[in-house]
Amino acid sequence: MIRIIKKYFYLLLGGMFFIIGLAGVVLPLLPTVVFMILALGCFAKSSPRFYKALLNNRFCGEDLRLWEKDKTMSRDAKKLATIMIIIMFSISIFLLMGHWKLQIMLVVMAIILLFFLWKVAEKR
Repeated sequence: MIRIIKKYFYLLLGGMFFIIGLAGVVLPLLPTVVFMILALGCFAKSSPRFYKALLNNRFCGEDLRLWEKDKTMSRDAKKLATIMIIIMFSISIFLLMGHWKLQIMLVVMAIILLFFLWKVAEKR
């Protein structure tokens, strides 16, 4: 009984992380990759079907397989993530014209995010 509850708990949690990850594609403060990795971990414990579907996804599957294998990212993925972070944060900063405290906060958050992104090991 406990095993079944854990399975559905991880399935629900994985679905929630997946949806948040999808939202992160267009929202600058939500890290898409982190939530997809969390969803992958939850699906590994609850649903082999969803786990395989994420690993075989044409958009994020290669990056997730790379992370699953040896906790690395490709340089191209880092470059794309950097470009997206800069674009999305720039739009947010522009939309907050006149709210300099919020703009500074976004700049600091972008710098921290980019710092940690570029600390992740690259595929060899």
